Amino acid sequence: MEEGEDRAAGAQAPDGQQLVRQQGPAALNGPLSDRSGAPGHHHRSRDGVLPTYAALDLGTNNCRLLVARPQHRGFKVVDAFSRIIRLGEGVTTSGKLSPEAMDRTLDALKICAAKMRRHKVRRAGLIATEACRLADNALDFLSRVREETGLDIQIVSRETEARLAVSGCASLIDPTCDLALVFDIGGGSSELIWLDLRRRRHSDKMPIDRIAAQDCIVAWTSLPVGVVALAERFGGEEVDSAVFEGMVEHVQGLLEPFEAAHRLRERIKDTCTHLLGTSGTVTTVAGVHLGLPRYDRKQVDGCWLDVTQARAVTSQLLACSYTERVAQPCIGVERAEFVLAGCAILEAMLRTWACERLRVADRGLREGILATLMTEDGVHRRGGRARFLNR
Repeated sequence: MEEGEDRAAGAQAPDGQQLVRQQGPAALNGPLSDRSGAPGHHHRSRDGVLPTYAALDLGTNNCRLLVARPQHRGFKVVDAFSRIIRLGEGVTTSGKLSPEAMDRTLDALKICAAKMRRHKVRRAGLIATEACRLADNALDFLSRVREETGLDIQIVSRETEARLAVSGCASLIDPTCDLALVFDIGGGSSELIWLDLRRRRHSDKMPIDRIAAQDCIVAWTSLPVGVVALAERFGGEEVDSAVFEGMVEHVQGLLEPFEAAHRLRERIKDTCTHLLGTSGTVTTVAGVHLGLPRYDRKQVDGCWLDVTQARAVTSQLLACSYTERVAQPCIGVERAEFVLAGCAILEAMLRTWACERLRVADRGLREGILATLMTEDGVHRRGGRARFLNR
């Protein structure tokens, strides 16, 4: 991808996707988003133009922005930005964000702030995740961000992050299945959410909206490991089979207490269960599997992989040198160091819970944030067909 290009550019949320109100914490509002008053008053302007919303996800490895306007099928993205900033580089050992990482991140955030002003964003959700949860100097850094960019970024809990991930990709859950595991392999942490789809009240043939997905959550956890942390611990450039197995076993050890508490292996026996991954790892695996000459969101988002196909990609990448991974068009220099760490986290999940199918989502936290804000503002009526409320 080109610098600053976002894999989710042009994304469109399907009809009826909504999020329960309590999943939109008040902290999702910042100075750039408060120009038009309290929630519930963010509808068409006098010239008939729908308001513009923004969602920013400041992660351990990436800084991502979506700018969108409501439309009849949810919302349409009008601008996007993504940059690998490695904010969490070294934070697991030092406990602090480094000056270099903060400077890189601030440069990216200045671009995000400029885009938000250019599009006259009226309300925004600006969140930070694991790197800022861990770092002792995170609040000082976010104060500096506020002063230099006007962006009031708030650190969210792991539970909020997990629920937003589910909300962002709810429409890709197979409604004919009994159970689904939604997971987000991040840079500093990995969120896993088990859904029991038999809790739904509506027909199995109906798409699953955000509220229904929230109601189906039966267990969730946030592992204190992501691709950056794992690569820093085991090495990311030179990864052989022994190093890879060490990664997998480490993650399996983190998964076992969660499995022991919820006995999910027993639950999935004799049921229709699928995985739904929303992260750079699974989109990269899908791109490599499809043999794309350049990453193409339209082909990746929503595609299905057999688990054997996903594992074949892992084997292929393990057989590659670091230089050969860099040469992969869907990996490149920015992801080559971390992709096998992500594959190891995925493999640990597959060994813990036997599933045959994996669906790939090039959507997640930001889409969940946008839906939260629009629902809070009453832009869409609950359920079925979206409707704009004019005032």
